[in-house]
Amino acid sequence: MQRVFIFGFALALAALAAIAQGRAEDFPSRPIRVIVGFPPGSAADITARIVGDSMSQTLGQQLVVETRPGAGSSIAAEFVARAPADGYTLYIGTSANVTNAVIGANLRFDFAKDFAPITPLTDLPLVLAVNPSLGVKSVKELVALAKSKPGELTYASVGIGTTPHLATELFSARTNIKLVHVPYQGSPPAVTDLLAGRVSMMLGVASTIMPHVAAGSLIVLGSGSAKRLHIAPEVPTLAESGLPGFAASAWFGLVAPAGTPRAVIDKLASAANAALKSDDVVAKLRAQGFESLGGQPDEFGEFIARETVKWSAAAQTAGLKK
Repeated sequence: MQRVFIFGFALALAALAAIAQGRAEDFPSRPIRVIVGFPPGSAADITARIVGDSMSQTLGQQLVVETRPGAGSSIAAEFVARAPADGYTLYIGTSANVTNAVIGANLRFDFAKDFAPITPLTDLPLVLAVNPSLGVKSVKELVALAKSKPGELTYASVGIGTTPHLATELFSARTNIKLVHVPYQGSPPAVTDLLAGRVSMMLGVASTIMPHVAAGSLIVLGSGSAKRLHIAPEVPTLAESGLPGFAASAWFGLVAPAGTPRAVIDKLASAANAALKSDDVVAKLRAQGFESLGGQPDEFGEFIARETVKWSAAAQTAGLKK
């Protein structure tokens, strides 16, 4: 009797596996929702629409972008975390999800456990900019000045616990300098005060900072990108400027609810990577200041794990504890 039960149980499992495989092969058979945790026109929304349009052509079904802003994108993330794990509800995960987790935001989901990574899509590299009145033209000169005036130089951020905030704390720790944090509610007021010289420096998104550099209103010392920016190849990376391995950017990637069949994940990743290799998509992204990424699900998962470790350390340095 026991052998019959085990045999029957094994057949049932095999049948379920076959059904799941069949569903994965048929995927997608209806439109896919892509949930964004920021308002229309935001970087996450732009990424979703540009890449999603190309993925729709590959998959044969429309990717419908839906914005659900609020709580630093956590409202949207929780919604997707609770959605059916069938590949029809996806989420644009961002660096904000990692920083929200490491600073101990009141979350009702676990970004690392409740989502299955698909592929990284884009990033917006951060650049280190200073007001010309500071009188420095390199990272080395900035560090020397800061060490000569400990606790006197100020830096702007777009908010406490954001990637630019933690990135500057990481920069401060790596260079052994002491800076004063001046948080703002978003980029516009922060950049306004940097331009006016009311703050000394800022790690900000390249697409926001570089137009002011071109106008001669700001000086950029380095970028947090892995390689030099296509829009400013003359600007050295911070890694090249004495901080080996330093990387800081606002990144955006595609994730699904945990438990989504791997075959579905792989099909979505394949479509996303095909989009990111398209000359048309790359051109559209670059026009908006993005660097296109791409990669496999497991690689994206490893990247998120590394980001969590890095920003956890930065949050501890900044006095923001989980």
